[in-house]
Amino acid sequence: MKFDADREASGLAAPGIRELEDGWLQVKIPLPYSLKWVNAYLLPEDGGWTLIDPGLRTPEAIKVWLETLGAKGIGWSRISRIVLTHHHPDHYGLAGWFQEYTGAPVWISEAAEQAAERLWGDGETFSGQLTEAFLQHGLPDELANDMRVHLHGFRERVSPRPITFHRLSAGTSFRMGGREWESIGGEGHAPGHLSFYDRQRRNLICGDQVLPDISPNIGWMPDADPDPLGSYLHSLRTMQALEVDRAFPGHRDPFGNFHVRVQELLAHHERRLDKMMAWIGSNPVTSFDVCEGLFGTRLREQTHQLRFALAETIAHLVLLERREMLQRSGDGDSQIRYSRE
Repeated sequence: MKFDADREASGLAAPGIRELEDGWLQVKIPLPYSLKWVNAYLLPEDGGWTLIDPGLRTPEAIKVWLETLGAKGIGWSRISRIVLTHHHPDHYGLAGWFQEYTGAPVWISEAAEQAAERLWGDGETFSGQLTEAFLQHGLPDELANDMRVHLHGFRERVSPRPITFHRLSAGTSFRMGGREWESIGGEGHAPGHLSFYDRQRRNLICGDQVLPDISPNIGWMPDADPDPLGSYLHSLRTMQALEVDRAFPGHRDPFGNFHVRVQELLAHHERRLDKMMAWIGSNPVTSFDVCEGLFGTRLREQTHQLRFALAETIAHLVLLERREMLQRSGDGDSQIRYSRE
């Protein structure tokens, strides 16, 4: 059964559409978070459009899409393909909704598809696993239930999920918008994240791997990449080899000076690591202690922001341990703590 999209979208904000080169459209899809919006891109094809990262499923987002498609005269049947840079709900959430209306195939990397299944598939256990891991890293017991509820609540914002996927792989060529794109792998922000590089035009659709003005969240998760920040920094250094004149990010607006921005992100994380080292003394502290010490106690009332901040704090502490700058104690049933060696 199809969704009553007109009913879901009634009385909400007008879309933000920006016309880009080669007939592309940048569509700003609203988010109920501090990021404000996620960028979806529509690339014209012969007789249709490729849609990249349609956004989180909310009534506001559906309203924007209905108005955008109507304003541009794009019928459902003209959405010929849906491409996802990664599985995070603000990019993935409306993929199944669009597939239901359009019948278009959804393209994603295998690792990203598996991550989405882990988070939102039938019998999902990730919300409990992450909350338990956070408790081991010092999350106070009184905040645990709110964290579980918050994590579980994303399922409705990615529903319905796509029925079928087509696989994309890093290092392969992929044709979109009448041009050949190289699929560029990048780890750290999300498993199996893909950017798309047009070597001839020197354009990069970079998802969340490189963002202007803000740093992508690099968060640790249980039973996943054991060193996500190390993976992210390695991915950034690899991407420095790309000659990019124009980057099209998942958040904020398209930007130039790509290599400068990569250097800024590398420097940002080194400063964060230095700041953590300066805060930590010889007495063992939990990741939650460090998180509150750096970001403040206000996060206790902002579960969404606390999740990102604590996961990113753990990722930085893990890298400091791997660099042999911190010593880790505790495991199993005891809390994990870090101290200077």
